[in-house]
Amino acid sequence: MTSASGGDSGAREYDDAGTEAGAVAASSMSADPHPATAPGLVDDSTQQRDQATADTVGIPPEEQPADAAGAGTGDGGRRWPGFWGRSRLGRGKPARRAPLWKETLILVGTALILALIIKTFFVQAFFIPSGSMENTLQINDRILVEKVSYWFGNVHRGDIVVFDDPDNWLGEEDGTTPSNPVTKALADIGLYPSGGHLVKRVVGVGGDDVACKDGKVTVNGVVLHEHSYVTLASQACVGIWNVVVPPNDLWVLGDNRDRSADSRAHMGDPGGGFVPVDDVVGKVFVIVWPPSRWQFFSRPHTFDNPALNKAVGVVQDTMPMGAALLFAPALYRRCPTRKRRRG
Repeated sequence: MTSASGGDSGAREYDDAGTEAGAVAASSMSADPHPATAPGLVDDSTQQRDQATADTVGIPPEEQPADAAGAGTGDGGRRWPGFWGRSRLGRGKPARRAPLWKETLILVGTALILALIIKTFFVQAFFIPSGSMENTLQINDRILVEKVSYWFGNVHRGDIVVFDDPDNWLGEEDGTTPSNPVTKALADIGLYPSGGHLVKRVVGVGGDDVACKDGKVTVNGVVLHEHSYVTLASQACVGIWNVVVPPNDLWVLGDNRDRSADSRAHMGDPGGGFVPVDDVVGKVFVIVWPPSRWQFFSRPHTFDNPALNKAVGVVQDTMPMGAALLFAPALYRRCPTRKRRRG
């Protein structure tokens, strides 16, 4: 009996101690929602948060699971996206801007390269130093010459063209070029109107028979009606002359026929007054300065006369080669003789 009662007493003491310990634990939980764990033990909730954070490192926010998007951030599941999905706290410092002088050099160098490309392949500026093309072009007019038309097409009658000096013609035209080193350098890269060239109107192309008869210019026996652009001279030509333009050459005249040292003035030269097509820089299409002289140019209607070609059987191309290449695939698809694929 004594042994039995002693066992019961021991049991009661254990239960009381357990009850007290439980009460202390309960009060501690109510005071601190995150109790410290004993050394060597790991709390389950802490382990789960750490594991969720490790599993989501490097994963964009939109691909993270909803229950782990805010793991380890302490912001209630929200994530503050930064650069390329990284948090703002982990983003590196922004790159430093280049110095102003370096940016200026880059901009100037890029502008010069673009100017050279535009001048070489697309558009070039010139000024008019003489009155040989009056009143179409006047002294000190600034003009733009486009080069795209002659990439694949031919030079046509009636075009106003700028060309390199074929045989020292500039001496008689009083041509001038920029003499200031700065303007000369700018002219070389296309940022300043350049001289050293001539500008005339094409009257005859390769194979044409050009003549002067009774004060009028004829091409392949057809009289040209030039009153729309030959406005100063009393007549389109003086005297009697007749030439046949060699292949790949041009016969050019100034609109101011009384003051133009053009092909007529060089008929006795070694080149016969003809201008090689390869010397043509481009076609004049607009006056850009002064503003009061702003105008675009087109080919005079007298050169659209079909009789100019029929007289000698000349056939002009109606479509530049470049355009033909562009439309070739579409024409091939529409060709009726093309065999359809069998399904």
